[in-house]
Amino acid sequence: MLPKDLHDFKDVAENYDLYLEEMYSSGDNHEGFREFYLDFAREYGKHGVIDIACGTGAVLLYLAEHGIYADGTDLSEAMCRVAEDKAKARGFRLNIFPANMTEFSSGKKYSCAIIARSGFMHLLTPELQRAALLNIRENLTDGGMLTFNTFDPHPYFQAQQMNTKDTDYSFRLEYTNLQGMREKIYNAISYDPHTQIMSGNWKFETLNEDGEVIEERIRPVRMRQTYRQEMKYLLELTGYELINVYGGYHGESGDASAKNVIWCVRKK
Repeated sequence: MLPKDLHDFKDVAENYDLYLEEMYSSGDNHEGFREFYLDFAREYGKHGVIDIACGTGAVLLYLAEHGIYADGTDLSEAMCRVAEDKAKARGFRLNIFPANMTEFSSGKKYSCAIIARSGFMHLLTPELQRAALLNIRENLTDGGMLTFNTFDPHPYFQAQQMNTKDTDYSFRLEYTNLQGMREKIYNAISYDPHTQIMSGNWKFETLNEDGEVIEERIRPVRMRQTYRQEMKYLLELTGYELINVYGGYHGESGDASAKNVIWCVRKK
């Protein structure tokens, strides 16, 4: 049994869309991501699309709204339940199921697989990354396409996080939760250069009308940073052909200056 992560908690899943909207209202590294995945699915999804690490369905439901009825899977049962509820409320009957991307199988193959935003980065070891890529390959048709993204490790932030404890909280944002109450989110992230893992905690503070903290919740989070050359070698080992690397969801150059790295690969 894997230890619980941020997205496994019911309170996080229920409020996920609400605080992400606030988080991405400024400095959004994911601006245009839905349109990118829609274009990708339209081009390569003739024989089926699967949204892996689908979360609460941001991409999955956007595809459905545009006539592409993809399957969705996520490690978090809480996230899957939220995605299912949203799909039903909009009149969509979608196949959404909880599963680890290292071993999922829906009993059919797809010509297009999507791991949106940072889903791939929650695989914490090269062995798990390899297992996921091999399993996804098994679920793809011959010549099937996969897209996922990573973030280039940044030495400046790595150095900062190497000296950060999991209780050294920094304010992230304030939003209104599902119950209509104000919440503040803080996070503390440390970095281990040996494992390349960022780990720490998110702290949620619920406020009353006077701005006083009436509840506090701590939720753990862990993600792994992967260097590009490491990723290219891993893709080669797991039987993929690199088709393109973008630096953003509008087709920006994926050169060394890009921080958001969007990989587009084909099953050999």
